[in-house]
Amino acid sequence: MKRSTQVQLSAMMFLEFFIWGGWFVTMGTFLARNFSATGKQISMAYETQSIGAIIAPFIIGLIADRYFPAQKILGLLHLVGAFLLYTAGTSPNFEAFYPYIFLYMLLYMPTLALVNAVAFNQMADPSKEFAFVRVFGTVGWIIAGLLIGFLAWETKDILKNTFLLAATASALLGVFSFTLPNTPPKAKGEEVSLKKILGLEALAILKDRRYLLFFISSVLICVPLAFYYQHANQFLNEVGMKAAAAKMTLGQISEALFILLLPVFLKRYGLKTTLLVGMLAWVLRYALFAYGDTGGKAWMLFLGIVLHGVCYDFFFVSGQIYTDFKAGEKIKSAAQGLITLATYGFGMLIGFRLAGYITDYYAIEGGGHHWTSIWLIPAGIAAGVLVMFLLAFKNEKIEANT
Repeated sequence: MKRSTQVQLSAMMFLEFFIWGGWFVTMGTFLARNFSATGKQISMAYETQSIGAIIAPFIIGLIADRYFPAQKILGLLHLVGAFLLYTAGTSPNFEAFYPYIFLYMLLYMPTLALVNAVAFNQMADPSKEFAFVRVFGTVGWIIAGLLIGFLAWETKDILKNTFLLAATASALLGVFSFTLPNTPPKAKGEEVSLKKILGLEALAILKDRRYLLFFISSVLICVPLAFYYQHANQFLNEVGMKAAAAKMTLGQISEALFILLLPVFLKRYGLKTTLLVGMLAWVLRYALFAYGDTGGKAWMLFLGIVLHGVCYDFFFVSGQIYTDFKAGEKIKSAAQGLITLATYGFGMLIGFRLAGYITDYYAIEGGGHHWTSIWLIPAGIAAGVLVMFLLAFKNEKIEANT
């Protein structure tokens, strides 16, 4: 791959995740402060991610794979997305805000697959070249959080600016996308099949009892995961952490570091132990949030944030590796699509809805929440999944793929 192409793809990844990190992390705080949104309303806003993940395969399978180059669809979606983000951020109330963020996520979630398609199409050996390009996405998310903290938008209560910032970046990526290397549709002329679009060919992998247990555990662990995405920033701001969005980027930094340790850990301790460590990290994270504060126990909040790297890499990334190993050559892409649809689609959809109900239940009249009670619930769910997996899953060697 040419150096100029590598720079283009890295910039694409940077902007793609800068946009997402620029508004998604602080949206719960924005909605609570600006619109006095209830937990149910905040969950509705975050559920748009899951609905977008469910709809994304149709957009990719019916349009991107068959009729138009990926980079042109990417550009169009981000240009429309810029308008939707701007309009959402300047909405006067939740009722006006919701339709725009709903439409936006229907368009944004397919772009996650499109940027990968554009990148992979330029690589001779994605297994060696993709990581360097993709890491700029993590950097983009980190920079977005640090910028929000530096400009003190949380402290000054002007979080609507996060949507304006993301809208500007979306417009920039929209224009930039038309300069990216051509990525023609790969399934042009092929018969349209719902089974192929949704990756249902990969259902055969669920006949394997061990993988079925992992699959179910993955969906269930996404329920407590949704609590973090939906309410962590709101929680940290309520308990008085300054520049919470900036400090939450420690989670992405740890993600980038722990992913380097993952192959070594998998090889030395095996798949089951790696997955269990990932699930245990979820239990510890929520317990730390439940009992931490911004005084003498501030270290508990910071450790809970830093554990994100273990939570995500040791369970979800190792799970992707396991899926790749179990699927085989013919259904690798379909299998990855299926696990993504099940986890980020249905699993997190359930989690967002439950988190909204729980936060409303533990809301304090006059403002605030009983956060200790709230965080102990996802901790308990994660602990339950951990125990089930510990007792039922038999270890499996995947050295050839790690």
